[in-house]
Order: sequence, then C-alpha cells, then structure tokens
Amino acid sequence: MKCMTITKTSIFPASKTIIWRKLTSMKTLQYIAYPYATFNPLNCDDNVKWQAGESYEFDFRLFGVISFGIHKINVINFDIAQNELYTQEYNKHVPVWNHRIHLKKVDENRTRYTDEVEIYAGWKTPFVCLWAKMFYAHRQKKWIRMLNKAL
Repeated sequence: MKCMTITKTSIFPASKTIIWRKLTSMKTLQYIAYPYATFNPLNCDDNVKWQAGESYEFDFRLFGVISFGIHKINVINFDIAQNELYTQEYNKHVPVWNHRIHLKKVDENRTRYTDEVEIYAGWKTPFVCLWAKMFYAHRQKKWIRMLNKAL
C-alpha cells in the first residue's frame, strides 16, 4: 500500500494574520480536534507556541478515550511569509502523517485555508484516510465556528 493524500479546503471568515496567530497556539489544536482526537502534551505545556525546528510529543487518543500511544509532531516549516505550516508526524499505528496547512488571502476578511495530509499506515492506510477526511472536515467546521465567535 502506498501513501495516500487527502486535501480539504475552506474559506475562513478572517484575515490570514488572525488565522496565523491562532495557528501558533496549542489550545487551537486541542479545540479544533476535539472530540475526534485529543492531544495531551508530554514534553511541553498547553501554552506552547509552535516553532519550526521543534518537536513535540503527545498522548494521542481517538475520541478522547482510545489510546493511540505517543504522537510526535516535528515542525518543519512555520512561516507566515510562505503562507505555510508543514509538519512531519507519526505514531506507532501511523508512521507517516505529513501535514501541510496553506493559507491564501481571498480579501481583507477571508482566507482560503487548505489542509493537505500525506498518510501511510500500511494495510490500514485506506481506513486511516477515511477517518482523516472526517477529521479535517470537522476541524475546518470548528475553525469557522471559532473564528465567527471571535468577530
């Protein structure tokens, strides 16, 4: 089984600057992932700000209860000038979870937000991708809800 890539794009009701500021926060990840997944920090705290070149470890749980072990996130690129966040992630069940977030300004108050994820989990890859499609649709809906509340 080869790697599979999923892509999900939405228009967010906020400027690229506002979205970027929220992207730097661990609390944003925890909010948008719940209840599909929970990320409890192991080598940092809830106030961590993502930075390129850093690695973070989490107790990762599906739906907050099913342990998926330690999930490691290596931040490769986190650059607003390039409109991109890129991480290489993995855990014992999914050895490849490369996640790219790309932002593109639509106008002053709207931004095109794209999640692109390359996944490899051996024979489980199609099942993990199915879950990931639902997960990223959920995440983007939560993003929009969060941004609308902030306005």
